[in-house]
Amino acid sequence: MIYSKRIQERIISPNATMLEALKLMDDLDKKLLLIVNDKKFVSIISAGDIQRAIIKKIDLNTQISNVLREHVRVATSNDSMEDIEKLMLSYRMEFCPVISNEQDLLDVHFWEDIFKDSKPKPTFQFDLPVVIMAGGFGTRLKPLTNVVPKPLIPMGNGTMLEEIFSRFSSHGVNDFFLSVNYKASLIKFYLEELKLPYNINFIKEDEPRGTAGSLSLLKGKIERTFFVTNCDIIIDQDYSDILKYHQDSRNELTIVAALKHYQIPYGTVETGDNGELIDIQEKPNQSVWVNTGMYILEPQLLSEIPEFGFFHITELIDNLKKESRKIGVYPVSEGSWMDTGEWQEYDKTVKRLDGK
Repeated sequence: MIYSKRIQERIISPNATMLEALKLMDDLDKKLLLIVNDKKFVSIISAGDIQRAIIKKIDLNTQISNVLREHVRVATSNDSMEDIEKLMLSYRMEFCPVISNEQDLLDVHFWEDIFKDSKPKPTFQFDLPVVIMAGGFGTRLKPLTNVVPKPLIPMGNGTMLEEIFSRFSSHGVNDFFLSVNYKASLIKFYLEELKLPYNINFIKEDEPRGTAGSLSLLKGKIERTFFVTNCDIIIDQDYSDILKYHQDSRNELTIVAALKHYQIPYGTVETGDNGELIDIQEKPNQSVWVNTGMYILEPQLLSEIPEFGFFHITELIDNLKKESRKIGVYPVSEGSWMDTGEWQEYDKTVKRLDGK
């Protein structure tokens, strides 16, 4: 059987590794792949499947055949389009494979073709506060930020702040707190002129207080679980999945971390006793987990942030670790993290969003 290009590009071998699957998802900007072997349908694998495997400490070089779900939802040639639409809508399926009795892949129906939206809706809605850290100077984006504060840099048809508002709003969020300092009056004026349909509260730092110091100003104002995000990042992820992980794990604080791939531009050597050569690799690839700048916190943590002075969120994390309190890490792929804090990454993000 000859598949269309759109189907063919989503196919991956069961012998591929989790890392290879994540890279393909990032290349396609999709979160679900078909697993096919000799034109026989094997299964599907989602970004969520891989995230759950990572949380269980399964190595990224593990073959995806070892982390597949026992049961996946598919349609058969006997199902009507109405049946397929109901199935996809009920389970938020990015696509639905159509399989024969002999496990041949006959066709694939895509969400955007049927429902005209680019992506399925979030797993569930939630209305929790979101704190946006918008007080930085945007040094890496100068000279633009000499005039325009970083939260208001253009993004799509609006600004970075509007992009963040929109993504959280699609999950049911209505309450936003903006921690501002640099060009605070310009940010406030711009947002008030827009008359956006959200509750936007401003907290003003008298002086720069680090990545978490201004959170002390929210004591008594936030009494529920809340998100914190930098104003120069976008996480392309179902935020309800992150929240569910945080709640199920009973974390006090959850860090969203992205996989980052680097190629070392030199040959590397590994040595043993007396300088004996053990191994040499030419320009090896390395993958590390990077703090994206998005977190979920429980409200009692606000009382643990000093009222004065410079205080980074990493200091709060270190304090919690010393007391053996529950901190979790929710993994996302490299392509799910868009960091607009420097020109090269900003340009890539703008092009990516304009292409959608």
